Amino acid sequence: MIQTRPELIAAIRDRFAHVDECPFQGPRIFFENAGGALTLKSVVDTSARFAAIPDNQGRDNPASHALVDIIARARADMATLMNTSSGQFFVGESGTELLFRLIRTACVNASQGGVVIGSSIEHPASRSAARRWAEIADLPYVDVGHDAATGMVTPEHYRAKLTPDVAVATIVHASPVTGIGMDVAGIAKTIREIAPDALIIVDGIQHAAHGQLDLDSYDIDGYVISPYKAFSRHGYGVAWISDRMTALPHDMLIDAPATGWEFGTRDTGAYATMSDVVSYFDWLGGEVSDATEPRARIEAAGQAIHAYETHLTNALIHGTGNLPGLAEMEGVTIIGGVDNPAREGLVSIAIDGHASGDVVTRLNDHGIRTHIRKADHYSGNVLTPLDLNDAVRISLCHYNTEAEVAALLSVIRDMLE
Repeated sequence: MIQTRPELIAAIRDRFAHVDECPFQGPRIFFENAGGALTLKSVVDTSARFAAIPDNQGRDNPASHALVDIIARARADMATLMNTSSGQFFVGESGTELLFRLIRTACVNASQGGVVIGSSIEHPASRSAARRWAEIADLPYVDVGHDAATGMVTPEHYRAKLTPDVAVATIVHASPVTGIGMDVAGIAKTIREIAPDALIIVDGIQHAAHGQLDLDSYDIDGYVISPYKAFSRHGYGVAWISDRMTALPHDMLIDAPATGWEFGTRDTGAYATMSDVVSYFDWLGGEVSDATEPRARIEAAGQAIHAYETHLTNALIHGTGNLPGLAEMEGVTIIGGVDNPAREGLVSIAIDGHASGDVVTRLNDHGIRTHIRKADHYSGNVLTPLDLNDAVRISLCHYNTEAEVAALLSVIRDMLE
């Protein structure tokens, strides 16, 4: 739907800062969205406005009361965006810090004899936290291997390793290396069938920008995002936790309210920018549907985003106009497979005879921003099983265009020729 409406694409792009130019480089195409999405202009304005406010929450004055109301509204907006009718939202230092905090709390509260389970496709944020705190809490860690060819871990993969004594389980919603999304609801359902009392924590950092969040349907206990990867800004992360996890003993100030999970005075502006993000999804949903309720518009926006990003990745893989796609170029390996319906706006490639760093530099010389992923502590779990030392990550979002895809294909074609 989006791809057939150039005026809508223009309106979408107009809502984002630096959509086609870099303040340091000049004109550029941005295919580095998995490293940090573009920022909404409304987020920039909101951040500047709240940075100037000296007041804090929890005081008896008009400014403080207003800040408390803004935070409450943002939490309600996030509940609509992610579709949750229970639990609570809070912010922390970053998505990684919050994943560590949630996983730490789950592990130290697990009964002796419990087991921690996670998968080999996960980002080190959840994987490192689970392994570290499993060891500290003297809990065995069970590693669920992913399918290296598809870049996926499935409910069946988890089922093969699950036991009734699983106390903590982690899931990644989408891989930032392959862009392949996981069946969170299916995996969680499988965990509940075998270990119904397990605390399930999901890394949603890569998935959030692509819409279609539905926490109530997942039956989980924690979900974490990094707002700078979902059209907001750096400087904070957002976590949702279930009522059950809220009630667990956790790090907190002595005699503070038992349900509080935040440390210190948080930035009201951070919360306010999440309302900007929700407003954007609401606006887009109104442009692509006749829905009248906010949640219905958000769902429509997510569906439209997914459809358009699939259109863009298909153009990247199979070609556009008279340009061949990556799948048709000799020596190009597409990580996760050529036709993978679980792909979410990202294509990582390796090119025979061309170091990935050189490809990234070549593209950057033509004003096209991509990124190298190396077989290191960030991406080795994905690349090493494929016998790859590195890869070029091309990550798109729904404000990118088919013309930008064509520009990238042209550069790679010329380089290979």
